[in-house]
Amino acid sequence: MKKLLLSLVGCYTLMAVAQPTVYTTANAHSHNDYEKPVPFRAAYNEGFGSVEADLHLINDTLWVAHDSATPGVSPSFEQLYLQPLNQEVNLHKGFPYVDHNKSLQLLIDLKTDGVPTLAKVVAVLQRYPALTNCTQIRFVISGSRPDPAAWNQYPAFIWFDGNLGESYTPATLSKIALLSASFTKHSTWNGKGRLIAKEQDSLQKLIAGAHALGKPVRFWASPDNTNAWYQLMKLKVDYLNTDRTRELGAFLKKLQKNSYRNDKA
Repeated sequence: MKKLLLSLVGCYTLMAVAQPTVYTTANAHSHNDYEKPVPFRAAYNEGFGSVEADLHLINDTLWVAHDSATPGVSPSFEQLYLQPLNQEVNLHKGFPYVDHNKSLQLLIDLKTDGVPTLAKVVAVLQRYPALTNCTQIRFVISGSRPDPAAWNQYPAFIWFDGNLGESYTPATLSKIALLSASFTKHSTWNGKGRLIAKEQDSLQKLIAGAHALGKPVRFWASPDNTNAWYQLMKLKVDYLNTDRTRELGAFLKKLQKNSYRNDKA
């Protein structure tokens, strides 16, 4: 009974995090961040809560690229993400942002064979104890992941991106940081006008199911415009996936400012 109560308390706490009532830049996810004109920095300066990096393991080094990496031409994972993030954590006395309540999720999409690539990710991260010991930073593994049955074998600083709608054991769920899916798998909506009612109902059920497990939700390949952001917020999607870093940042800051004014009215 005691274990059940603890589980419920833990789930309630996570659910509170997973269901935002006011959206801020903490709910923004920089999709394929490394393809931006200023990787990491642009999203970081906007205060994004999640940043995505695709990794390839080639010649015992982790390179950042989407389809294929060229050693010595493509930037390294350490160079593009870990070193600047480590600088910020040291600058802010053990926290990723000047606001110590803000957290940062680094979503690591493995593009080469999962087991050896993740082993290298772990080895590289262990060189940065300021990052792995920071409770406000999560390293979340997506893409070519090892079998879910093995997820609990990885260090505490390694989390995983689960598949939205898929069933997991309680032990595996404890290693899942969020649940994701392709938006196009569940909807044909192009971001204009309103969602089709049937698709909206289906999406709401999926999202509610994830929130019942205490897990936040992200859709990739979702429409990426102002109307779409509003609709995704109505659905209670936790991370707004974007390739438009500045635009979404400005939208959420304005939204937060207007919400603040309304609360005070």
